Amino acid sequence: MIEYYGYEEILLALEEPIEREKYENQYDLLWKGILESTFWHFLTFMFPKVPLEWKEGCEVEFLDKELQQLLPGANGRRGVRHVDKLAKVNLKNGMYHYFLIHVEVQSTKGNGDLAKRVFEYWYRLYDKYQVPVTTVAILADGTRSYRPDRYDVSFMGTEARFKFNSYKILDQDESKLRENPNPFAVVVLTALLALKNKKVDDEQLLSIKRDLYKQMIRRDMTVDCMRGVYDFLARYVHFDNQENMLKFENQLKRDFGGDTTMGIAELLLEDVRQKAVEKKALQIASNLLKMGLPLTVIAEATGLPLEDLKKLQ
Repeated sequence: MIEYYGYEEILLALEEPIEREKYENQYDLLWKGILESTFWHFLTFMFPKVPLEWKEGCEVEFLDKELQQLLPGANGRRGVRHVDKLAKVNLKNGMYHYFLIHVEVQSTKGNGDLAKRVFEYWYRLYDKYQVPVTTVAILADGTRSYRPDRYDVSFMGTEARFKFNSYKILDQDESKLRENPNPFAVVVLTALLALKNKKVDDEQLLSIKRDLYKQMIRRDMTVDCMRGVYDFLARYVHFDNQENMLKFENQLKRDFGGDTTMGIAELLLEDVRQKAVEKKALQIASNLLKMGLPLTVIAEATGLPLEDLKKLQ
């Protein structure tokens, strides 16, 4: 745990005022993390009829690298911000050995090609593994009319329709999310309130985050799961003034007592580390560009989006 005297140094390390818009790319990492830390809650939230014995007698393995290999370059498409997770659920109930669940979270409408993309993932996964595959698209964008849930293809009398699970954050009922005891409901509520309150000031955001914290601690979950949910609600929408993160922590300690905040200082330090990693990656990318390497190769080597690399040219 970082001591309080280190907070000022951490804030100074951020170097410049932070605007919420600059953190949009961190949404992707937050979604990746929360899907892993709350996976079974996510699964039962999306599929309430999932048998309880699945959770008790199964193991989950995340195959993100395998997913990237199936459709190279998908995450680098210009104008699209999305997260892909592939989970292999090993069953022990004798029905079949395992099934796959592909989850895509899209934070912007982008090019409107989500349906085609998840179809391509689905048939490639099925072709490779020959096991049941299901797809869930979480639409976390702010465009109400954008709600893809199928992909149709036809030619000369031959037709195929691929229908997938589509979950629109903006469609959700805030009161029902508050009543839902599933911890993943807090994740959805966080994303929903972020969409509804884009123009609020820091004082209003403090109140929203405190409310989300109260929602979190009312639910039954493991410590690791709670850390994941807290990380999500604390960082999904950033304060314009990072000092309000410390104010948020002090409010929680005052109102709830004890070590209830999961370490705001650690979150601030992680922001510093992430900034350092990004700077290093940009420097490496710049050097590789000077060597004449293709953008696709540099993107794979550094993990930077193609859109960011094109700005370096």
